[in-house]
Amino acid sequence: MQTRTFGRTGVAVSEIGHGTWTMGSMWGTKDDEEALRSLRHSLENGVSFIDTALVYGYGHSEKLIGQALRETGTRPFIATKIPPKNGQWPARPYAAMDEVFPKDHIISSTEKSLQNLGVDTIDLQQLHVWTDPWLKDKQWLKALEKLKKQGKIRFIGVSINDHDPNSALEVVASGLIDSVQVIYNIFDQSAEEKLFPLCQQKNIAVIARVPFDEGSLTGTLTTTATFPTSDWRRLYFMPERLPEICERVEKLKFLIREEITSLPQAALKFILSHPAVSTVIPGMRKIKHVDDCLKASDGILLKAGELEALKQHAWPRNFYPQYGD
Repeated sequence: MQTRTFGRTGVAVSEIGHGTWTMGSMWGTKDDEEALRSLRHSLENGVSFIDTALVYGYGHSEKLIGQALRETGTRPFIATKIPPKNGQWPARPYAAMDEVFPKDHIISSTEKSLQNLGVDTIDLQQLHVWTDPWLKDKQWLKALEKLKKQGKIRFIGVSINDHDPNSALEVVASGLIDSVQVIYNIFDQSAEEKLFPLCQQKNIAVIARVPFDEGSLTGTLTTTATFPTSDWRRLYFMPERLPEICERVEKLKFLIREEITSLPQAALKFILSHPAVSTVIPGMRKIKHVDDCLKASDGILLKAGELEALKQHAWPRNFYPQYGD
């Protein structure tokens, strides 16, 4: 497992992290035993960065992580997130801070996460949504700084709105945070334009999320794919979208070769080929997911010609349902 420095924190973390939304909720039938096996397998094979959130199964994901830590006796770098109090995704720039991240909500959410995880300190506490107009009211920062002084958190980050990397440029430039979490994959390359150069300039860590475009870039979707009602992806991969998705994914198979044996590995290597990225967090509910993803961390990145060719495969669109309206 290759490691990278997590921005200005100076902490070395595995370049493949473990994303845990898929084991918390909204991804069909949960299998806690399989999720725990995948977490243990990750930790035993060099994964040292785990990303979660209080809202993932209302603490369920955090509790599974806590159990895996106890069972393995390991202590990776743990990143979690505080949900917006008003329950609105994405962030609304006109929402008052008192509605979204008041001090008492930030503190109580952190206390719940500490209890769920069974740890004394959260390495990275993130605001689960962000918009730059909130810089005008810094009560969120005061609450997080208080938690830092108490030793309950070490570093501060924000998770950026879906497909909107420019909505956090001001907070990155301010130097008030240590990291950003942003969608970055073969289809959404928009973070490369402004966000990544600024993060590199300010030495702000980048957590790349949604590396497989919620599953399309695994190459396993078909034009007749269906999802159960308990799986939110039935809204993301609507039947009328599947033909174009499958057609675009098929055109990426040129990336598979002797040293890259699957499309998921190629998708991860695309992300790791950008020097701004500190770690990428694929969702890995099963041991086979872990094994396939970890193969991408072998020090071999995509070739310059491949990266240039992939610029033509960027696909600006937003399939996410709008929650909290």
